[in-house]
Amino acid sequence: MSLLDIVRPTPHVAELWLNRPETRNAFNAELIAELTAAFRALGAEPELRALVLGGRGKAFCAGADLNWMRTLGSNTWQQNKADAQALADMLWQAHTCPLPIVGRLHGDCYAGGVGLAAVCDVRIAAEGMHFCLSEARLGLLPATIGPYVLRALGEPASRRYFVTAERFGAARALALGFVHEVVAPDALDAQVAEIVAALVANGPRAVRASKQLVLDLAGREIDAALREDTARRIADTRAGDEGREGMSSFLDKREPAWRCP
Repeated sequence: MSLLDIVRPTPHVAELWLNRPETRNAFNAELIAELTAAFRALGAEPELRALVLGGRGKAFCAGADLNWMRTLGSNTWQQNKADAQALADMLWQAHTCPLPIVGRLHGDCYAGGVGLAAVCDVRIAAEGMHFCLSEARLGLLPATIGPYVLRALGEPASRRYFVTAERFGAARALALGFVHEVVAPDALDAQVAEIVAALVANGPRAVRASKQLVLDLAGREIDAALREDTARRIADTRAGDEGREGMSSFLDKREPAWRCP
């Protein structure tokens, strides 16, 4: 049985559900492999415009599966490196997926689950949920998820929560900027649907290019090369079919051709 449940509510949207509710959607090697393949395959589908990532059952993702962790303890260094590399590669596949990923977060979001949330472009959290970078409690560290969590959570908060392994709630995550919205649990799906509707209404190539723009600009010095690069990108889009259609439809006060019926 697949550990992922892929649902397609419309031709332009895919929902990717972690489907291990009995373990609170904890990671094991099989789930990591399926996620890697899913992010790669869905990102390559030209008709898709948005991806929703959520978890079945009572939690988004509780980190690593306990049974899997028991096997890791008896593995060689080389085997542990390979397992860690698989997780690192999965997170990179999600981080660089050309589709915008909307994280539907609820229940527990621990350890590797925080890393999975961090690679989402928009994070919507349910009231009452908890986050925890719990690795230090086990004598470990959040290494593979670290680059993504640091960017999403910020350095000051990461300096605290990486080392204390404290739990923090959705309201705190919102204040820190880790999540973008916090809503009542029964309003979570509606809020996610609102974000997805906004994404689907935009130019599909422009959305993908805008996500790539953020990845390319983050941390760069604003020098002559960057200024030239950004000028070239907007010139390319203005001259492209989608850009021309967008400007024409705006000036003609009509819906653009890419709008769904």
